[in-house]
Amino acid sequence: MSVPCLASAAARSFCLPGPAAAAGLICWRFLGSSSTHRRTMSSKRQMDHLERTSSNYRQNALYPAQVCGITSESETVKRLRIAVPPDFVFKAGQWVDFFIPGVEKVGGFSMCSSPALLHREGVIELAIKYTKHPPAHWVHTMCAVGSRVAVRVGGDFFFDPSPADPPVDLLLVAGGVGINPLYSILLHAKDLLHLSQASADRGCNIGSAHLFYSAKNTQELLFKTSIIEACRDFPDKISCSFHVTQQSADVDPHLQPFVKSGRITEEELEASVDPQRTLCYLCGPPPMIEAISETLTDLGLPKNRILYEKWW
Repeated sequence: MSVPCLASAAARSFCLPGPAAAAGLICWRFLGSSSTHRRTMSSKRQMDHLERTSSNYRQNALYPAQVCGITSESETVKRLRIAVPPDFVFKAGQWVDFFIPGVEKVGGFSMCSSPALLHREGVIELAIKYTKHPPAHWVHTMCAVGSRVAVRVGGDFFFDPSPADPPVDLLLVAGGVGINPLYSILLHAKDLLHLSQASADRGCNIGSAHLFYSAKNTQELLFKTSIIEACRDFPDKISCSFHVTQQSADVDPHLQPFVKSGRITEEELEASVDPQRTLCYLCGPPPMIEAISETLTDLGLPKNRILYEKWW
């Protein structure tokens, strides 16, 4: 369901709950970076989004926004289309603080849309998995087309090359709903390739982009149709491998060329790593990220070319 997506910059008056807890993403760092943000917890309580991301970059502006479309991306994930004011900006891979009137806790959700969609239509998209955490629970039980919220952009995990940057080969590794920021990055890479193609510019920043995406089964693979479309649009530039670990049903024929059973292997990663050109973005459960990171460093990929974001 959707309605025309319009957000007025004049609608700045907005009643917000106090900044409290949040939905679960985000602990970012460059591997081995001297600016690494580490936190040692003396207890095992789960840190909330605002606390966990307190040292991350945040825009100062808080923007009024309105839900203008809701679709079911899977049985457990809803995709929101949200109209934002004209001066709203973000970089592919970043997240928003998500403020809901009447809900004390603040959500933290990565964009799953591209900056180009924002430029064309004035909207962003979020894909939110059902949990009992108040912001996600609100999305699945109370949110409707026309609902008003407020958003604030943050995050140091993004892909935003400048024209002068040397080309890179993107390696994107996602687990579960960790696909959201990486899908945004993949869409941005595709948009850059389209721009390069349209202008006959051979100096595009994208050498190639390969996505490894792991989930329990093909039903839980979000955005799979449009990911495959991107691969077909640029068969020499964009590729993907879907890994399913608990598939019981037959895989749909159109997915079969892209689906593999089992976890991502060291041999597959090695085939996608060039220490001089590869720039890797990882997002998923902490154990997966830690294992993949260690494998990549063992394969010779410099630590400053491995960026990751953990969701909890």
